Amino acid sequence: MLFSGSRILPRAVCNLAATSRAYSADTNRNYDIVVVGGGIVGTASAREILLRHPTLRIAIVEKEHKLAFHQSGHNSGVVHAGIYYKPGSLKAKLCVEGLHLSYKYFDEKQVPYKKVGKLIVATNPTEVERLNDLYQRSLANNVPGVEMVDAAKIKEIEPYCKGVKAIWSPNTGIVDWGLVTQYYSRDFKAAGGDVYVNFKVNKFSEAPDNLDYPIVVRSEKGDEIRARNILTCGGLQSDKLAEMTGCASVPKIVPFRGEYLLLNPDKCHMVRGNIYPVPDPRFPFLGVHFTPRMDGSVWLGPNAVLAFRREGYKWSDINVPELIDALRFPGLIKMASKFIGAGIMEIARSAIIPLQVRELQKFIPDIHEYDVRRGPAGVRAQALDNAGNLVDDFVFDHGKGGSALSKNILHCRNAPSPGATSSLSIAKMIADKIEEEFHIAKA
Repeated sequence: MLFSGSRILPRAVCNLAATSRAYSADTNRNYDIVVVGGGIVGTASAREILLRHPTLRIAIVEKEHKLAFHQSGHNSGVVHAGIYYKPGSLKAKLCVEGLHLSYKYFDEKQVPYKKVGKLIVATNPTEVERLNDLYQRSLANNVPGVEMVDAAKIKEIEPYCKGVKAIWSPNTGIVDWGLVTQYYSRDFKAAGGDVYVNFKVNKFSEAPDNLDYPIVVRSEKGDEIRARNILTCGGLQSDKLAEMTGCASVPKIVPFRGEYLLLNPDKCHMVRGNIYPVPDPRFPFLGVHFTPRMDGSVWLGPNAVLAFRREGYKWSDINVPELIDALRFPGLIKMASKFIGAGIMEIARSAIIPLQVRELQKFIPDIHEYDVRRGPAGVRAQALDNAGNLVDDFVFDHGKGGSALSKNILHCRNAPSPGATSSLSIAKMIADKIEEEFHIAKA
């Protein structure tokens, strides 16, 4: 069915409230597309689809009381430049494109941001060799303004930092991605979209009595919305949403918590921009780094430890069924066996602050234990396969069979980092895919 014509219902039935609202049974409940998940990728995608197809009725449903509540609002706030990713890969293309689109959007909407730059610092000859390879990769990816600098230039850019050699990325920046998500939502609602918060989806079912809107989306509280088509962008819950429509349980989302330290305010002058280590290809995560924030604070970290619930921001956040589900997953068992030593060290750094400070002192020796305190944490939705490999690419999925629950629901099961930086370019890709999958005529 093509959706290039007028709406089934007139625009007057969907007058927009100024803010997101909880579900109400007396609002119109029939939509051409429902996006499940109000993180930055879901919100950006809903915005892009509606801007392309302003006659469609589109809604976002979010289980929390506001958008960007989890990953999109609990991250380092970095605008990445695309240095790390394999040349020619989708991640590299989307990140570099996303960087340019993001800065253009920030300027147009007057979103506060800062281009503070980033140094990726090698501290020994082994790291210099890896740094050279990374530099060649950044050139192949057309990362804007990137250059290799020596120890003297490192000191000029970051006076308190020591290193042998570094990649300097002047176009890396910082922004509040949670705030950016709210701006995307504002655009979406101004274009006629509806946003429902406190709507935790627990079931998709068919509505045989309504061929125009064949899918019923039910919330945990028993509220219902009907849709022609569904896009899920569930982040930490993405595999569970896919399983609701008969998709496989793999790739499985395993939550890893990243815990940050906060640099004392009287030492924040020691960090001007982002200072990152050279990635070690033996390990799956990047390592601790220095990240200035829009409010003037400086975050140090993060580490990476298994979270005991999908949305577990502290060691005391435990969901026993979710934890058992993760620990029984063969992919996690195999991954843990490969990185057992590194995993133990991550746990130790979580418990013992001086161990994490020791890592930071490789770059800024003048930071000491008494200069830091425990800070915020985020949880990363890491997709794993059965072999214990980190799924590092986008995964889209349909349920099996020919029913509406299969044909009319598209699951975005993995939108890997840097999802925030790439959000506008990812949204363009998803909108293209929605047009193809759901046979929506291009505007």
